[in-house]
Amino acid sequence: MDLETARQHIRQAVDRMRACSPQPVFDEWAILGRAAAGGGVLAYSGPRPEAFKRNLPADAAPLRTLTAGRQLADGDLEFAAEAAGTRYDALLKLGDATYLVFNHTGKDLAAIRAEAKWLAVQGVLFELSEKFRADPLVMEQ
Repeated sequence: MDLETARQHIRQAVDRMRACSPQPVFDEWAILGRAAAGGGVLAYSGPRPEAFKRNLPADAAPLRTLTAGRQLADGDLEFAAEAAGTRYDALLKLGDATYLVFNHTGKDLAAIRAEAKWLAVQGVLFELSEKFRADPLVMEQ
């Protein structure tokens, strides 16, 4: 799939997650890739557009530690239980060297998982991951 289609799928999934509860499960998401001219950020939605790119290395640290030395397949989804604050809570491999990160800038993953809506959100995340497993994001060179 192309970048615009990926963004549409992600926006639809975020909307479905928001329908589960008036409080957002994740208030920030970004598509990251090595080929991005914008310092690795292909798309961003959230409350801190100026700080996001600047804080990217530190905020990605828990997920980098979690996935170090592992081969993730397209559609694989990982959660960083130790992430807090602006550190990313979840990572979804979208395609070759492209990833989606989700975060809630005010809650850690334990607080998110403790909410009743978490069970419904897992289904939305699973469906999103399966879309990228079946049709990975392909970036033109």
